[in-house]
Amino acid sequence: MTSTALLTDMYELTMIKAAMHAGTAFRRCTFDLFPRRLPTGRSYGVVAGTGRALEALRDFRFGPDEIAFLRERGIADDMLAEWLADYRFSGDIRGYAEGELFFSGSPVVVVEGSFAEVVVLETLLLSIFNHDSAVASAASRMTLAAEGRPIIEMGGRRTHEWAAVASARASWIAGFGTSSDLEAGRSWGIPVSGTAAHAFTMLFDSEEDAFKAQIEAMGEQTTLLVDTYDVDEAIKKAVELTGGRVGAIRLDSGDLSIEVRRVRRLLDSLGATKTRIVVTNDLDEYQIAALRGAPVDGFGVGTSVVTGSGHPTCGMVFKMVSRADSDDPNAAQHPVVKKSQNKGTIGGRKTVMRQIDRHGTAVAEVIGVEVAPRADSNDRMVMVDLVRDGEIVGEEPLQAARDRHERARAELPLSGQKISRAEQAIPTVFVSREGEKTENIYLVGEAPANL
Repeated sequence: MTSTALLTDMYELTMIKAAMHAGTAFRRCTFDLFPRRLPTGRSYGVVAGTGRALEALRDFRFGPDEIAFLRERGIADDMLAEWLADYRFSGDIRGYAEGELFFSGSPVVVVEGSFAEVVVLETLLLSIFNHDSAVASAASRMTLAAEGRPIIEMGGRRTHEWAAVASARASWIAGFGTSSDLEAGRSWGIPVSGTAAHAFTMLFDSEEDAFKAQIEAMGEQTTLLVDTYDVDEAIKKAVELTGGRVGAIRLDSGDLSIEVRRVRRLLDSLGATKTRIVVTNDLDEYQIAALRGAPVDGFGVGTSVVTGSGHPTCGMVFKMVSRADSDDPNAAQHPVVKKSQNKGTIGGRKTVMRQIDRHGTAVAEVIGVEVAPRADSNDRMVMVDLVRDGEIVGEEPLQAARDRHERARAELPLSGQKISRAEQAIPTVFVSREGEKTENIYLVGEAPANL
């Protein structure tokens, strides 16, 4: 086991040390992990990283090596070191199920426990959810634009080697068909795919020899890369070598909207009417959407998806929203509010309901503050238990997250399915026990009064 305990910021431990000496470290607290707003032009976000976060929590242990490092740097004194050596999260975690959609202010993860045991998880949780959800949110827009045509995730060479594995996982949740990353296949059971690059063609004395070698090794249903030299000549040779049965050709350059139409006509004229056309070349959701009417059968996306297509983080934050006044685990908590300009928070424990109309379309994200929103027969509660009393209960097969995402996205109104210049698909509405309602409070730009 590799410990995840030092995947954290130093100030988490300095806060705990100071709080321990002040006698406040073990007060029961609740923290929300949430985005204040969606990135400009985005109508929704996608929760991803939950399964990875639960795995990381299981391995969050301060062993002798970690303790020695913290002592050597003067970060941990005797009291803190003794507590860290026995650290086991014993609290509760609720959150949006993986694959679910989120909106501005959505409490994606809610963590409850003593201040010390919760705050030490802040950086780990934020790093996982900010990264994975950013990738999944971009990937979801791409699969939406692709309108059912498969997309290969192939961004492993454009990001950190382990971020590539997490990115492949997040992309698959959001509907990508396969990944080129073998470690993602081994770690998460994601289907993998790949054939050949330009270097393979250039290895041989002729393109024909390269194609022959690939067909012999992989069969006629392989995908041949045809733009190393002359596209038309490569296609003619591919059709000739397979009797028109070549599975697919891949284009990685040129003006794709024009080129794919020309190539389709050429393939059809040669009798290769069932040969598919796969396109790559720095695609993003906008380029995929622009190819909706083109005869493209599949896409390959790399850089754009692993970097969140211009938004590599979701801007999620981790803030205390309630606390008790004693160490008694049964002591009542009361809401606490941060009032910083443009960074205000809404205190209190939260419960979330997705309001659904009679047509099955989402109409609002209703967040109850210290109260459960009242639901009718169409509405559904969004949050699930992930950890109870320190025991992980929220693990599930990755397929469940993929299926959930497809169902949740299908609930979006048509306006929420826009790719360009989109507004948030549905409003975020906060309700309190007193019946007060406030809409999209995090978008106002002022510190909110607590509900």
